[in-house]
Formats: sequence, C-alpha cells, structure tokens
Amino acid sequence: VPVHAQDDDFGVWYELGLEKKLSRKWTVGGEAEFRTRDNSKTADRWSAGVSAEYKIMRGLKLSAGYNFLYDNRAEELDLKSDGLTPNKWTPAYWSTRHRVNLSLTGSLGIQRLQLSLRERWQYTYRPAADGKRYDIDNAVWTRIRGKGKNVLRSRLLASYDIPHWKPDPYVSAEMFTAKGGVQKMRYSVGVDYKLRKKHLFGLSYKFQNVHDDDDDTASNRHILSLSYKYKF
Repeated sequence: VPVHAQDDDFGVWYELGLEKKLSRKWTVGGEAEFRTRDNSKTADRWSAGVSAEYKIMRGLKLSAGYNFLYDNRAEELDLKSDGLTPNKWTPAYWSTRHRVNLSLTGSLGIQRLQLSLRERWQYTYRPAADGKRYDIDNAVWTRIRGKGKNVLRSRLLASYDIPHWKPDPYVSAEMFTAKGGVQKMRYSVGVDYKLRKKHLFGLSYKFQNVHDDDDDTASNRHILSLSYKYKF
C-alpha cells in the first residue's frame, strides 16, 4: 500500500441554514453542510444540526447545538517502530460521528466596527466500526473502537459595516485546543450580504493550519466557503 505525503489541500464547503427568532431572548436554527477535499474531487463530509441561542444581556449570548456528521474517512497506513514495515491498514470508508457543543459569545460595537469573542466547548463521539482495519501480521480484519474527543474552540472575529455598501467584510481567527495543546488554527476572510432582512449570503476563504489533529489527513487546507441562511 503506498504512503502519500501530506501536502496542502483545497476544498469547498457548502452551507445551508434556517433561523427562527422566537422572542427577544430566544433564537433556534438548523443547518446542513457538505464538504469536499483532494482539490475538491472527493466528498469529505455531510452534516446536519440544530441549535438554540439565548441572549443573556446586550453583547452576551449563550448557545448550544447538536450535529450529526457523516465522514468519508481517508485511507491510513500504520507503520511499525522502524518506520518502514506496514503494521495495520485502514482503507477509506464512511463513518458517523455525533457532536454536541456549548458556546458563550461576547460582542462589542465600536461605531461601525463589531468585535466578538466566542468560546466553545465541543464534544465529538465516533462509534465503533467492525471490520474496517486490516491487521497485516495476523491477516485479519479488526474492529475500530469508539472514541470521544473534547475540544475548546476560541474564535476572535471582527466585522465592519461599510456605509452605503451592503456586503459586510469580516476577518476571524479560531484556535482548536484539545488534550496535548493546540491542534489547529483556522483563519477566515469573507463577506456577508443581507437581502431584505431574511436572506443572508456568505462567501469566504479559509486557511486551516493543522498541527496535530487526527480528524484531518491534510497538513494544511485551503477552503472556499459558500453559505446561505434564511431568517424568519
């Protein structure tokens, strides 16, 4: 089985969302997403989720959500301690994951500049999968055990409302911290366009720098993100 070097990759993320304001304090929503990788030639992930948000006070919000993820796991080859002899081989396969999150977001407006800091705790569980990994020494297919993972996601975002110009530009930086330290950084630059207060279109470029994350096979990833949200 060949071993491929980890190079920069490119993918596209497509997002659809719904948002309903129930009261001055409460908002609920749903979303669906599709991601690609391998220079956008391979389906990477499908996901769907629901969320709820509560406005504690002006400039401070609390939110919680659940996402169902259906991942196209990339091929993996584990080597023995000599770094040359194959040990276990896992071909590409589709698997499910369950993710819950709890977030606290604080925001501050300075004239037309809006700053926000979001701290999000995220827990993801990947169920066990039978017969997906091949033990080369014993020539048998083995079970991949279930696995849970906690991640703290810290995101700083700045947006600006340009006078007489509907698209609002923004930049953000997000740090993913788990056991062992920082696993990856995600930097974004983009614009949001609101049409008649109900339709929100988004276009952004993201650069994801992976340090040590078992959920990502590429070292770095360049991402084009297209999104649409309907508010009612």
